[in-house]
Amino acid sequence: MKWVKRVGSALVLLGAVLVFSIHSYLQAPSDISEEGLSFTINAGDSIRRVASRLESLKLLSHPKLWVMYARLSNKATIRAGEYRLPQGASPSELLSLFRSGKVVSYTVTLLEGWTFREALAHLHRQEKINKTLLSLADDEVLEKLALSEKHPEGLFFPDTYQYEAGDSDRTVLLRAYKKMKKVLAAEWLLRAENLPYKNPYEALIMASIIERESGQVMEREKIAGVFVRRLALKMRLQTDPTVIYGLGKEYKGNLRRRHLKQPSPYNTYLIKGLPPTPIALSGRKSIHGALHPDSGTALYFVAKGDGSHYFSASLEEHNKAVRQYQIDQRSDNYRSAPER
Repeated sequence: MKWVKRVGSALVLLGAVLVFSIHSYLQAPSDISEEGLSFTINAGDSIRRVASRLESLKLLSHPKLWVMYARLSNKATIRAGEYRLPQGASPSELLSLFRSGKVVSYTVTLLEGWTFREALAHLHRQEKINKTLLSLADDEVLEKLALSEKHPEGLFFPDTYQYEAGDSDRTVLLRAYKKMKKVLAAEWLLRAENLPYKNPYEALIMASIIERESGQVMEREKIAGVFVRRLALKMRLQTDPTVIYGLGKEYKGNLRRRHLKQPSPYNTYLIKGLPPTPIALSGRKSIHGALHPDSGTALYFVAKGDGSHYFSASLEEHNKAVRQYQIDQRSDNYRSAPER
């Protein structure tokens, strides 16, 4: 019987040594440097494949033991994505990280006033974004996004969006689209009375014009007031940003008088009412301004050269302001020109 006790004691001791060894192994720091290391688990990767890759990078010894521990402890389910491995992360910490799904996130900002094409090009400059919409025409992009609208311009809210490596341009745009729908709907419910818009989309068109006309937040309601009063009086909007948008690649940085006479659905010197679509991405303040126009009397405005505008109620006053701020100073800034 003594030998049985001795064998039992030996097994207990062996087990204790084994448990201690495994625990020591799991807690042992790796050779990951202070800068950390980027490591990506691809969709469909097994725990065994991840262990093999970690071993090849000299970040994990005894990969089979690591896999066995993960499976016996019901921790073998890991999540795909890009991870930032911290300095000295142990095998146990690596496993916990891969199970947590705390992947690296990135941000991309779509700016107010950008056109849809400028926003899409910016998305495609992001290294970690999966480019699924490259070289597609506008109608093809809308089809890929499963949107019913006929034109993509102005449909996406300018904001900063988080994404993970491998997320697609389609994913980011759909989030921007949903946010625009939410913001526009909320602002539409709180709109002022007696506005000239038939629906929220027309308000969005106006907001995009306001966005391109001024970067001054305090002026947006005043600019909206000018355009709303013009619409009420059956005056043409005569706003340069719409003409520039209609010119497309033909515009080289200088708006000429001949451009103002060039037919286009966006040439508000020739057409009456609003252009057919927005001309840029509109922020919330421009949308709010379009739906809460100033109740003043101004029908004209001209850029003063410092980012602000001079507003006039009469054509005579406006012409004086044009001479002062544009002709005399040779200003190239946008202006709202009078009827001719």
